[in-house]
Amino acid sequence: SETSVKQACAAVGQAKLMMVYQKLFAEYSQTAGQILLTKNTMVNPVSRANAKNTFDELFHLGVIPVVNENDTVSTYEMQFGDNDTLSALVASMVGADLLILLSDIDGLYTLNFLCNQPFLFKNALITLKVVDAIDENIYGMAKESTGSNVGTGGMATKLAAAKIATLSGTDMIIANGGDVRILQDIFENDYVGTLFTANENANFNLANYIMETIG
Repeated sequence: SETSVKQACAAVGQAKLMMVYQKLFAEYSQTAGQILLTKNTMVNPVSRANAKNTFDELFHLGVIPVVNENDTVSTYEMQFGDNDTLSALVASMVGADLLILLSDIDGLYTLNFLCNQPFLFKNALITLKVVDAIDENIYGMAKESTGSNVGTGGMATKLAAAKIATLSGTDMIIANGGDVRILQDIFENDYVGTLFTANENANFNLANYIMETIG
């Protein structure tokens, strides 16, 4: 079937991708490891706890985890759908302080709702610096806004990720990955981007959210 062919290709591609990551990280004397997740891993409490333990041990050993969806076994009904959501779920699971989403735009634009392709009109747009609450006004700015042909999610998926992250107690930043200094600028707190501040909710349940929104 078409699905089995794609999954077979993913089995080869995942290995090649990790070879690239390990090669690049090795140039900086860093070790990278791979974690492949499925939706069932995140929903099942025992599997989720085991995954968190793996993350914790990798951090303890100084290993950089490279996370991806396990496309070799995930079926359509089990897929996360986009890397924005996956990264937010991982950030929530490990209790991260900050999630950074690198895109092809500078952040959440105040005028996104005026144009389906705001990346064509960057000079006319204003990037929100801080979002303290994700309300209907913010969602109204989330028209599909990425001009990228390689990404899986637009601004709507990034706001969904922001909801997961902030309700879990994690700050989130959307910034432009085309700037080679962007991570350094973020760490120095001198950057162009949108910061979504953490707004932890004790009633937020990760497994329930996945089942209700991803299915």
